[in-house]
Amino acid sequence: MHYRCLIVDDETDLAKMTAEYFQMFDVSTAYVGSSEECYSFLEDNTVDLMLLDINLGDGSGFEVCRKVREKYNLPILFISARQSDDDVLVALSIGGDDYIKKPYSLSVLLAKVRVNLKKVEELNALKEKTESGKTVAAVKDDSEDSDLLRLDEATMSAVLKGERISLKAKEFSLLRCLYEHKNTIVSKETLFDEVWGDSFYSDATLNVHIRKLREKLEDNPNDPEMIKTIWGTGYILELC
Repeated sequence: MHYRCLIVDDETDLAKMTAEYFQMFDVSTAYVGSSEECYSFLEDNTVDLMLLDINLGDGSGFEVCRKVREKYNLPILFISARQSDDDVLVALSIGGDDYIKKPYSLSVLLAKVRVNLKKVEELNALKEKTESGKTVAAVKDDSEDSDLLRLDEATMSAVLKGERISLKAKEFSLLRCLYEHKNTIVSKETLFDEVWGDSFYSDATLNVHIRKLREKLEDNPNDPEMIKTIWGTGYILELC
């Protein structure tokens, strides 16, 4: 079967309540209580998005994230009672798309899930157009800098100096936002709104994704030439 959301959480009462709430708003949701149940579920079913707890009875959500990332390309949103910035940074650096701290508001969690599901739908629509033979235009312009960097919506990748670089969904969305405002300062609030659909994310979330982009695009991520930090304000993508 296909589900929009899978919750992996050993707090089964909370997982059940969350799943029932999502179902009320037409987001088909299943839940499992362990890492092994998660792997078995994914063998027999497909999902668009995963909500993943860190502390599971039979293992760590971090390890689940790593293994799922090896086989599946889907948004993974961590949900955890662990509050430290270190946990947030680890979760995002290994492939998590967001980190929601427990206790969470069901309505806010649903809003975050819907934002990510909308991006999944947009990406799937682009893939369908490509497979059907229709032309999907790359995000580019006629300026000289388009020869340096182009974005390809169809493959969710960047082409830098002729070399294609694969990006994860959030990385691509973040780079696209910077690209659309290239050579101008983009505030953190704008990035949170346009990329995550929410202005209430932490700086740690943004910093980790910026770091990932720099590692893929910059010759020296520690001394970036394209994606530059404007302290106290935001970032700028310089294409000259």
